[in-house]
Amino acid sequence: MGVADSGVQPRVGRETPLDAERLWTDILDYVKPRVSREGFETWLSPTRGRELSSGVLFVEVPNSFFADWLSQHYSAELQAALLNVSRQELTVSFRPRDAADTGVLIHRAPVRRPVPRQNGYRLQAHLSFDNFVVGESNRFAVAAARSVAERPGANYNPLFIYGGVGLGKTHLAQAIGNLALAKKPDTRVYYTAADDLFLELIQAIEKNTRLEFKNKYRGLDLLLLDDVHYLVGKERLQEEVFYIFNSLHDAGSQIVFTSDRPPQEIPALEDRLASRLGSGLVVDIQPPELETRIAILKQKATLDRADLPDDVAYFIAARVRTSVRALEGSWIRLLALASLDNRPITVPLAEEALKDLLKEEEPVDHNRIVKACAEQFGVSVKDITNGGRTKQLALARQVAMYVLRATLSLSLKEIGGLFGNKDHTTVMHAIKRVGELKIKDPAFAARLDKLSKGISRGEPR
Repeated sequence: MGVADSGVQPRVGRETPLDAERLWTDILDYVKPRVSREGFETWLSPTRGRELSSGVLFVEVPNSFFADWLSQHYSAELQAALLNVSRQELTVSFRPRDAADTGVLIHRAPVRRPVPRQNGYRLQAHLSFDNFVVGESNRFAVAAARSVAERPGANYNPLFIYGGVGLGKTHLAQAIGNLALAKKPDTRVYYTAADDLFLELIQAIEKNTRLEFKNKYRGLDLLLLDDVHYLVGKERLQEEVFYIFNSLHDAGSQIVFTSDRPPQEIPALEDRLASRLGSGLVVDIQPPELETRIAILKQKATLDRADLPDDVAYFIAARVRTSVRALEGSWIRLLALASLDNRPITVPLAEEALKDLLKEEEPVDHNRIVKACAEQFGVSVKDITNGGRTKQLALARQVAMYVLRATLSLSLKEIGGLFGNKDHTTVMHAIKRVGELKIKDPAFAARLDKLSKGISRGEPR
């Protein structure tokens, strides 16, 4: 793996920084599509390649905090980029800008991800049950996942976990694999995403190694298949997954699926496969409620050894409702700004850090949504929230629940609390019914769309 392949040669004198800068730019180009946009812009964009010498690429970063963060959170991605771009075994030394003139260096050689265990694949040790924050929005899913991990094949087989982007489905799937291996190290575990499975199948067809492909999967004790909604439109892959499922299930092996929607709502899925996917336990993960969002932020701050005041945690959690991933992105942005400017973490700093991530207008108040829905159906707010049972009131209440969910991303528990503490199954049924009406009745869909747009703009109905 010679350096000549990348056009980069270690040199001396004034040309060295130019070579280092070009190499680091190529590395950043490689890493950029493989990490989150917020993470790249926050932590990687402010860096510069400065010197390449004796197998070490010296990279300038704003301060020592950046050096620590990049080493702890991006070491695997940077190591992969170094090998792919330079074709040479290199290490990176992060040089804080404030230490550049003193000669003080903070050396952080990228740490490789642990080599996948012999009977596992792409299981990341840090994705465990111990660091998964549990709340009302995910409690049932976590309990089911832990049960499966402790006794694979004995409970809830298959287990199907679904939920929106960034809510923790992959974390739970990985946690199942890690705990199963911890309980029984000889368990044959395999984690893969459906799109990777598709690529693997294509390669097996091209190389005429389909038998090895089949045997690999059919010999497992635990299969963790992530993002099965990717099966849509891939008939050949659906067929393979169907036969893999039957083989594993008949052998008593455990299968865990994750998706962004329940099995019956995955479009263009073969009926027989949809039936298999939903034949066990189907559980969902909802957007975290306020208390859980605060707990997640607090946990991230503890892991990063940073002080996060309660008022700042509440400020972020009250505004970032959609996903755990969005919360993490917000925290990363705030932490970076505090580090760059050497300022304490406060609410004004959070406002500054998140101004381009949050909507400029004031968040829609849930009371205004309920009032708008009541007016739309000609009923009172008191009737809609206190449990009136007429058909008109029931529909108005269901629409209000649907719009609250769509507009504010409130948890099922939070929505239920606004309507006399309705349980989450009642709220879920309401949201599902309105969604079905929206599909079946164009007039109702138009009415709902007008109502939602009027609420978001603060217009009269």
